[in-house]
Amino acid sequence: MAMPRRQVLVQLDDELVAQLDRIALEHGTNRSELLRQGALAVIRADDLRLADDALQASYRRTPQDPAIVESARRLAAETMPTW
Repeated sequence: MAMPRRQVLVQLDDELVAQLDRIALEHGTNRSELLRQGALAVIRADDLRLADDALQASYRRTPQDPAIVESARRLAAETMPTW
């Protein structure tokens, strides 16, 4: 099901528009779709940043047990491939 769309005015300089048009043409799409994909990428990146921040905050509240960290370090060293 398609979601309703809202037209948004965005001001871009000529060089940026030319680059977007070139990329859109190479990908067989149009400038609007390319900008929508870019907006979604920014939103996903921010979601990942927020998740990382939450994970880091949880470790500050409840630090890992040093014994577990050491065991994981030893296990990783033992299972490392010998290139």
